[in-house]
Amino acid sequence: GTRPADPADLPLVTDPGERRGEMLYRPFGRTGEKISAIGMGGFHLGKSAVTDAEATRLIHEGVDRGITFMDNCWDYNEGRSEERMGIALEQNGARNKVFLMSKMDGRTKQEAMKQIDQSLRRLRTDRIDLVQHHEILRYDDPDRVFAEGGAMEAFQEAKQAGKLRYIGFTGHKDPRIHLQMLEVAAERGFHFDAVQMPLNVMDAHFRSFGHLVLPYLVQNGIAALGMKTFGDGVILKSDAPIKPIEYLHFSLNLPTSVVITGIQNQRDLDQAFEAVKTFKPMDKAAVAELLNRSRPYALEGRYELFKTSATFDGTAKNAAWLGEDVPGVKKLAPTME
Repeated sequence: GTRPADPADLPLVTDPGERRGEMLYRPFGRTGEKISAIGMGGFHLGKSAVTDAEATRLIHEGVDRGITFMDNCWDYNEGRSEERMGIALEQNGARNKVFLMSKMDGRTKQEAMKQIDQSLRRLRTDRIDLVQHHEILRYDDPDRVFAEGGAMEAFQEAKQAGKLRYIGFTGHKDPRIHLQMLEVAAERGFHFDAVQMPLNVMDAHFRSFGHLVLPYLVQNGIAALGMKTFGDGVILKSDAPIKPIEYLHFSLNLPTSVVITGIQNQRDLDQAFEAVKTFKPMDKAAVAELLNRSRPYALEGRYELFKTSATFDGTAKNAAWLGEDVPGVKKLAPTME
């Protein structure tokens, strides 16, 4: 079932990470890499409310203060997020100081390769450190990705060509779909380097990625990338008696390689660093007390809209991003008219 008997029975960190300056650094799975425990979310940097100059300034200050993990996606803000990040990273030698990630929507080899190449141009780089299959939301997504002529073929060819270094996937809908993706990969002898998923004080009570997926990642040496700490602000609208910095502490207290958070102004940036500065590993009793405060607001997923509505489902609203069916499917498919 997806309703844990004990919400606090989660994998927890005992080592907060290596502290250097204002930042903590944690292992990126079993790759030998270390990345900042806080990652800068690319979506917010591309919003129209943020100017080009402010996006560049925030990225530069974040890097100067120790953030190395940069999150992005081919579809964010119609490419503006990648373009802004590319401009900022091209300056002051910033590109060589960060671990750059982006995500691709394409489910076919052709579409995924096209998106990878476009992202490389926008990001003004010849390699992306981590490329992920974006929005694995449907039970058929794993089959489409791993099909003959599917997106995984593009990712593996791009890796061989030096366009990317590591491969992962993301999703926000249901932990059982993540497990399906991991199972399909295992059946084909493929090991993901990273998996990105919602991890927050509400998730622990409802369709919990923390309970169902995180233990598998820890056991198999796959980097866990936490997101939706605040649910793009929606979770804060619950008015649960929890301080914003406690939300970040909870996510940092899980065995995450990085907690990716939206940063679109100075307040957001300073809050992220304050969370790192004040973070100390919490034991199960402290986690249980925090989750008791979130429980009344979490049981129905009301504030995790990414799980219970189509609000965050970009690939559902823009199915063309996924690409057409692969030739093998077209050959088998009956006429539907």
